[in-house]
Amino acid sequence: MSDNLVLKASEISIVFGGLTAVSNFSCELKQGELVGLIGPNGAGKTTIFNMLSGVYTPTSGQILFTDRNGRVHEINKKNPAQLNKMGIARTFQNIRLFGNLTVADNVRIALHNQRIVNPFDVLLRLPKLRRDEVLMNQKVDELLTILKIQNKKDELARNLPYGEQRKLEIARALASKPVLLLLDEPAAGMNPQETEELRQMIELIRKQFNLTVLLIEHDMKFVMGICEHIIVLDYGRIIAQGLPDEIKSNPEVIKAYLGNDAS
Repeated sequence: MSDNLVLKASEISIVFGGLTAVSNFSCELKQGELVGLIGPNGAGKTTIFNMLSGVYTPTSGQILFTDRNGRVHEINKKNPAQLNKMGIARTFQNIRLFGNLTVADNVRIALHNQRIVNPFDVLLRLPKLRRDEVLMNQKVDELLTILKIQNKKDELARNLPYGEQRKLEIARALASKPVLLLLDEPAAGMNPQETEELRQMIELIRKQFNLTVLLIEHDMKFVMGICEHIIVLDYGRIIAQGLPDEIKSNPEVIKAYLGNDAS
């Protein structure tokens, strides 16, 4: 792959019981790029996320990924834990938090790959354990401050308003120090004010953490206002891709999906 490519998917397809859910999907994600993946319900968007994050193994095709150390890997058969260690993090349509744990503990769990202690250090409660705990607490505070929910760190995650639960889920994803962040409908269920705050936050974390972002979203105003490049799916196939203005005016896209929502 060229130096600035983070991920390259080449004609990946997946078949479930004889039904092709995604057919010959290809894309290239460059360092620092923010790309939108849109399409009608059932178009295959989340299925693509599942292949890119190791939940599903493509039936055919190839996925290459450049990890945080600059090494290129074929990741078709890697599992989510392996890909997370390499630098791919994601959120989900349905928020997945530990509702009975505090906000801080939710993030602390996601920092497990960055801990500097081993079971021997914990068992003997060596000084290294204290240093590790201080470091983890600092990282938790840093992430919650960036996401503007630091004042809620001692609350149970289930008690947060919906928009703040979304922020917490993103904080957990950032805790793994990703190179590529996959956001699955991050604005779903948000009111206009929350959606605008989310847009600003994604712009902020992209720059602050030097992230490449691929997002699925149905809010077209949100997508058109934040994405630099957009890929449109229909029935598991790419029907268009390009700049937001090109997608807005594409007759095939309008017919398949956008309608009057493109403005």
